[in-house]
Amino acid sequence: MKASAVDGYPKGNKMKILIEGTDASQVNALRRAIMADVPKMAISKVMFTLGVNQDNNRGEIFESVNALPDEVIAHRLAMIPIPTQPDEGMAFPDECENCMDLAEEDKGCPNCQVLYTLNVQGPSADSDEPYRVVRAGDLTNVSDPLFDISEEMKSIPITYLAQGQFLEFIAFATLGRGRDHAKWAAASAVTFQPCYEAELKKPKKASVLFDLSLTTSDGRPIDAKLFSNKKCTDISTVLDIEKALHQVGHGTGRDADFDEAILLNKVDGSFVFSFETDGSLAPEAVFNIAIEELKSRFSDLGEDFGRAFA
Repeated sequence: MKASAVDGYPKGNKMKILIEGTDASQVNALRRAIMADVPKMAISKVMFTLGVNQDNNRGEIFESVNALPDEVIAHRLAMIPIPTQPDEGMAFPDECENCMDLAEEDKGCPNCQVLYTLNVQGPSADSDEPYRVVRAGDLTNVSDPLFDISEEMKSIPITYLAQGQFLEFIAFATLGRGRDHAKWAAASAVTFQPCYEAELKKPKKASVLFDLSLTTSDGRPIDAKLFSNKKCTDISTVLDIEKALHQVGHGTGRDADFDEAILLNKVDGSFVFSFETDGSLAPEAVFNIAIEELKSRFSDLGEDFGRAFA
């Protein structure tokens, strides 16, 4: 198996990879590993403060009620992408040397847990604002600064606070895997498809497509200039051509005139693999970790077979 990033990727959190010299079963194993096996951090426990607070400056009373139940807020917190640092040596709570033998409610130490706090009040009684939006950026990391919420995620809304309301809690983030809960899934939209080459068979009839003034994802016109010696092998361009062919396919009323002027020829043993991370990990890191997870899994399986048949 040979893997290489498609030209122009990664784009932000999106990734496309050309995988060659393999088959669909192996690529699907990689797909499942990315969804289920890549470890990432996520908030797994929240302790809410309940009661009444008094603002010492204004004498106002604030109550721990808001528009959403605590369970919904906890779910929203769980889905906020927490920066994950694979090289920092964070341990799973069940594998942490300090916590593995403790009761579930007692587990948690700097080696396996990251703490966040939040203490936000709604607008004061004399404010012109009817409510305040609590966002992920309001979370304060009291552990290592490496786990501060990233700038692009700080605008994620959590809840609204009206006048006289406050929200206070301590949140605990731990390492987990997507197979246990979606909050620990490092990537989504994990897909793959066969790799194709586009062949311009009938240039004159292809004008049915070219005259539609369609463009590629990077703004180039879809026309004969995309082909060199009547072939197009650039992966991103071929994917754009594949989408454009839907405009001249069966049921469009243009298929007879187009007459399969452009063909997509499958490249044996090659696949285009794509996915998007939630921002907790870089796309390259997700792919590399998934590969390592597969390697260790098959290595362990080989050792098991070796012992069984020894």
